[in-house]
Amino acid sequence: MAQMSSGQAPARQSPPAGAAAVPPRAPGSRFSVNLRQGGIYIAFALIIVLFSFVTDGELLKPQNISNIMVQNSYILILAIGMILIIIAGHIDLSAGSVVALTGAISAVLMVDQHMAWPLAVLVTLAAGALIGAWQGYWIAYFGIPAFIVTLAGMLIFRALTMTVLGNQGIGPFPDAVRTLSNGFTPSYLGNIGLGPLDGADLFTLLVGLVAVAAIVVTQWRARQARIGYRQKVDTLPLFLLRIAAASVVVMTVIVQLARFKNLPWVLVLLAALVLAYSLLTSRAVFGRHIYAIGGNVHAAGLSGIKVKSVTFWIFVNMGVLAALAGVIFAGRLNQAGPTAGNGFELDAIAAAFIGGAAVQGGVGKVVGAITGGLIMAVINNGMSLIGAPSERVMLFKGLVLLAAVAFDVWAKRRSGSTR
Repeated sequence: MAQMSSGQAPARQSPPAGAAAVPPRAPGSRFSVNLRQGGIYIAFALIIVLFSFVTDGELLKPQNISNIMVQNSYILILAIGMILIIIAGHIDLSAGSVVALTGAISAVLMVDQHMAWPLAVLVTLAAGALIGAWQGYWIAYFGIPAFIVTLAGMLIFRALTMTVLGNQGIGPFPDAVRTLSNGFTPSYLGNIGLGPLDGADLFTLLVGLVAVAAIVVTQWRARQARIGYRQKVDTLPLFLLRIAAASVVVMTVIVQLARFKNLPWVLVLLAALVLAYSLLTSRAVFGRHIYAIGGNVHAAGLSGIKVKSVTFWIFVNMGVLAALAGVIFAGRLNQAGPTAGNGFELDAIAAAFIGGAAVQGGVGKVVGAITGGLIMAVINNGMSLIGAPSERVMLFKGLVLLAAVAFDVWAKRRSGSTR
């Protein structure tokens, strides 16, 4: 029951004895595309093409791509935690205030108390876990809706931030923290010539090739597993086209980063988080339980899933990720301020929904949330490059969010009408 709630297709009945085991296909859809899963990536590509054209190529320049990654890293970290909460059918409106409070705590520890930065970061992450546990208790065990608990948390933690900081900024941060937020990996293997593209860091290029190889292997294994379970898969040409497109995008970004200042450290951290949480949601029992709860909480409880425990821990996880984002954001600004994190929770929520999360829960992927966050980042950056006023940026982002949710509703209706 948990697997069916997570959006996976149920296994079909075994064929009669002696019949050949042929992977099932949808009737008359030899080259069908799952728009609900693939539409977000098509939209992302179109947005990149649009802003590359209107900015005369400025969007895809090495320095600008690096800036997009570094400037939006904390939103992407929040989006990872937010997608788990939304999959489970909840919401978190306090993430931005938790970013501000944990950034303030880290500043007091490192700057005022002169605590060693590794210990200060661990204490800050522990504080984030306690904040998440506080909210998770009221939601999971006391039964108060997450919307109300986190709305109260948004106000409480913002007030605590002002109390901790005395309504003023605290800084500067240690060099190591600033390096994590703004720095780049060293040039371990030197540069290599790329002809008209000039030189590029060899280590960064090798990392990109490893990433592409990992994408190919994992996607091929996932395809073979679905065939083994007799589930519907894309045709081989379509599958190869999708893998080739993803590989081109990854290598384009990597080459541009290698031409600028190598890999940002925060991108390395983000890649590790995406890999870990993708494995958690796709391979771990805990991840399957999250999907089951979002798909049908009553059925999940009847099937033996500890709904309250899972709900509690996803909010603890959100608190830890918000604390990590708080340290990175404060380190980037080199100061913890009382207004830090304003609106971050809305950007993270928008990233999750634009990335394919369902409003009712039970559907969503970590990679989709990251893609949704990057769409918002590209819109912000592209509109800034063409000098658009802030009200036009908000208008554009609002329309994109509305379109994403409308597409989700339309895809559900279409899927229901074709059964």
